[in-house]
Amino acid sequence: MDVSEPASISSGIATRYATAVFDLAKEGKKLPALEADCDALESALSDSDDFVTLISSPVLSRDEQSNAVTAIAKAMKLSPIVSNTLGLMAEKRRLFVLPQLITALRTRIADEKGEVTAEVTAAKKLTKAQADALAKTLKASVGKDVIVNVAVDESLIGGLIVKMGSKMIDTSISSKLANLQNAMKEVG
Repeated sequence: MDVSEPASISSGIATRYATAVFDLAKEGKKLPALEADCDALESALSDSDDFVTLISSPVLSRDEQSNAVTAIAKAMKLSPIVSNTLGLMAEKRRLFVLPQLITALRTRIADEKGEVTAEVTAAKKLTKAQADALAKTLKASVGKDVIVNVAVDESLIGGLIVKMGSKMIDTSISSKLANLQNAMKEVG
């Protein structure tokens, strides 16, 4: 069984919705509102286990999901484009792709603004100055503004792992130690 197939299906569904929502927002000059809606939805997904359960539960009926998501959209004051899309997704039993939809929308918005996002994993929390210096260095490399999202993983010991699109730079000490260990195995 191909494990990547469900992820691929979800990604495809999310991409189609993201294309439609983005095009509507761009046409109506509502991209700032769309970006704010993405922030609000992403925050709701990270802060509320109930919201995550709502979008992923196969037990809830279409009507229950639709009514709940309509009430949530109204309470969050989401734009009509996003509110209607969430309602449609509930009707079609597609709310489970909401995290991928947000990611796809963020990518399109960043492309429109001429920005690139770098996912950075560091051994310890970066200071504001360090993050700004990293963003400046990456901007010089790619020629676009770079938004740096930093996660901390102490198992790296030191250094960084930077992922931008399909590129990855791994300067972590744990990676260098693993490479050294592999090199020593090959010698002996």
